[in-house]
Amino acid sequence: MINLKKTGLMLVLALLVVAKTFSQSLKDAEYEFNKMSYLNAAEMFEQVLKGKLSDSEKQSARMKLAYAYRQIHDSQNAERVYRELISGGSQLSGDASKAYLYYAQALASNGKYKDAQEAYEKYSKVESADKRSGGFQKLYKNVETLNKNAACYKVDYLSINSDKADFSPMYYKNGLVFNSSRTEGTGLKRVFCWDNSRFLDMYYLTDLTQLTSSAAGLGGSGANKTASRGTERVVGSDEYTAPTANDTRTVGTFGGTNIYQGYGYSETPQTKTQRFSKTLNSKYHEGPMTFSSDGKKVIFTRNNYTNGKYKTSSDKINKLKIYTADDKGAGQWNNIKEVPFNSNEYSTGHPSLSKDDKLMYFVSDMPGGFGGTDLYVVQYNGGAFGTPVNLGPEINTAGNEMFPFVDERGNLYFSSDGHAGLGDLDIFYAQLTDGSKLKGKIKNMGTPVNSSKDDFGFIADGERKMGYLSSNRKRGGTDDDIYRFTRDCDEKPDCEEVQIIVYDAESKMPLDNADVAVTVDGKTEMKKTDSNGTVKICVEEGKECELKASREGYLPNTVACKEGEATVDIPLSRIKDVASVDSSSVQGGTTTTDGSSTTYSQTTTTDGGTAVDGSTVGYQGTTGNTIPCPATKTIRGRVTANKDKRALGGVTVTLRNECDGSTQSFVTGADGRYQFEICEGCDYTIEAAKDNFGSRGNKIKKLGKGGPRTVNANLSMFEQGDVVAIDNIYYDYGKCNIREDASRELDKLASMMKRYRSMTVEIRSHTDSRATTEFNQKVSEGRSQAVKKYLVKRGVSASRIEASGYGESQLLNECADGVECSEEQHSANRRTEFKVIQLK
Repeated sequence: MINLKKTGLMLVLALLVVAKTFSQSLKDAEYEFNKMSYLNAAEMFEQVLKGKLSDSEKQSARMKLAYAYRQIHDSQNAERVYRELISGGSQLSGDASKAYLYYAQALASNGKYKDAQEAYEKYSKVESADKRSGGFQKLYKNVETLNKNAACYKVDYLSINSDKADFSPMYYKNGLVFNSSRTEGTGLKRVFCWDNSRFLDMYYLTDLTQLTSSAAGLGGSGANKTASRGTERVVGSDEYTAPTANDTRTVGTFGGTNIYQGYGYSETPQTKTQRFSKTLNSKYHEGPMTFSSDGKKVIFTRNNYTNGKYKTSSDKINKLKIYTADDKGAGQWNNIKEVPFNSNEYSTGHPSLSKDDKLMYFVSDMPGGFGGTDLYVVQYNGGAFGTPVNLGPEINTAGNEMFPFVDERGNLYFSSDGHAGLGDLDIFYAQLTDGSKLKGKIKNMGTPVNSSKDDFGFIADGERKMGYLSSNRKRGGTDDDIYRFTRDCDEKPDCEEVQIIVYDAESKMPLDNADVAVTVDGKTEMKKTDSNGTVKICVEEGKECELKASREGYLPNTVACKEGEATVDIPLSRIKDVASVDSSSVQGGTTTTDGSSTTYSQTTTTDGGTAVDGSTVGYQGTTGNTIPCPATKTIRGRVTANKDKRALGGVTVTLRNECDGSTQSFVTGADGRYQFEICEGCDYTIEAAKDNFGSRGNKIKKLGKGGPRTVNANLSMFEQGDVVAIDNIYYDYGKCNIREDASRELDKLASMMKRYRSMTVEIRSHTDSRATTEFNQKVSEGRSQAVKKYLVKRGVSASRIEASGYGESQLLNECADGVECSEEQHSANRRTEFKVIQLK
């Protein structure tokens, strides 16, 4: 017989042992994490999270796992874990709120710009003080702007690359000096605990003519190569962009991983290179360097290691320092010295001398900066350094700026993850005056110089016709690689993209196919709005422009666009009861421009009509009679599809005279146009019918004597799946009730649903961006329910109506969080529309 008491005790003991094992594993993972051994920590956290942990332990472990993946630049796994954290239900706050930023950055690194835009929007709401989000949100709405000069550049993968980290080339004599974690001729090499990669040394290609190249894969969204070492990882990992904050634990590293061997990349580069100097290369990192114009002095980056002494900061971190050395000939460099502004407590690195050797630019996370790592400049006279000066907030951000290079004309190139870019580090260009003052605006170099991955270590001639850069972009190797670029055409002028939105002044709905005349410096270019009522132009910096919008049936409107404006709204007012419809050929019937008679297919149940001049115009009715009426007007219009605005032929348009119930009909031709002659003094209803289409129709109110002879009455038809705007359904801020000005439009919707008795719809309500996301979501749901209740009260079955709220997720204009807009602009976003779920 089983002893239940003993068995239960053994089970409890077993569970305690398992719990202790996972607890111990959690401590081990945290130990590896705290000593910045991120590769090991990631593997251990993955195992720990498979066990039984408390909710708080799981949250902490996931946060550290995601950060570990971020640090080794495994962007796909970082995206996965950050998504799990963010979708947990509760909003992250405090230090944990950085997860929203890191999630956005991982998405961008993986080429998912729309998702990244939404993630940056979420981060901006949680951390409103961090202003980086706005630039990224704006760019990711139209990331194609960074492709404008792509045709001018060719980027090639070079034959000096190995399957290890190779990066940061610098001109030296007739060749290049660069950094690498390869082990050519060095025997056993120590590894760096961050990601188990080898430490870096300087290597030398003596003659540039030895280089060969092949076309580089420059995309950022293709399939990744992966290696299995407990978890999947993305090709191209390095720790160059490790985010740091001033006065925190800043690791002394600057590149290279070696965790993806054996994936078709040669161990030995096609072009041979040599170690640059045995006296400069140590058993720790040697990194980016610069040379004096005569080549007699080198200034380079190294871990805090001098004369065999390894030093750390007060928090036990080995930082980076800048050193100088002199050439004594035959490849011998000696007299190695620290620069005077080094410190054991912060890092300095990535030096770059100006052409005249009077200024040196470098990177540091010293206290007093603006973000993680900042760019600095310091005077350099005859071997003596002055006091470093921060390049200021226009160049430095809350993120990381690094890898400066100044060309022969004094132009500064650098990499940043704080300025809006394609993902990870992008290369930027800045013109400087007096060596430190920004002239104009910072420019993103765009594709193909930049990719969604890390792009850095850029060097070039003064005209930027040819140069080199480093990148861990896909298909370029298992780690950082060196590329050569050439430029064979003139770049387009720097300009600011401006989005023009043309909309109906009354309904606030966008107007497609509107003409926009863009005048800059007396030169005019014609544009047309798309189906969203928008058109995009690029205005050169410092220039203003004039925009004149016009559309059939509307009064033209002219506005000015000014420098710095990202969006220009142009409202157009309808010409009341008048349409400037082309009176030339109308398929399905013909109208002549000289006012002669019109012939078309029609039937009537009664007779009617006299011409404006008093002569008799006959309508052939069912009785065969021709009965005159006092005066006539012309109704013209065009039938188009709601989705793409294409003209619809074969539509039967029916006109009903509400005075006597008589009807006329017209079948449209390929251009979708129709025309009727009507009597003055009566209301008219127009309906359109076509298989698999529906229409809300149109109403023409009493037309008195005088006034325009022609009335415009265009019709729009929808199909199953279409989303149709309900005109003039707007709401007071934060409220759900149906306003009086909205009830008339909802009555029309109810009438339409009674005509199409099998039709089912989804009511979709939207808010503006003010208030919290949660509040706006709740309000939009309440508004949809209010519309549903209104329709049900007017006889529409509740089973035919779904009610959905979309909050602020689908704004019609640029009025997102942090953007100053008028009440009229916000009102345009507070709208309701319906989606046709089933038509028949």
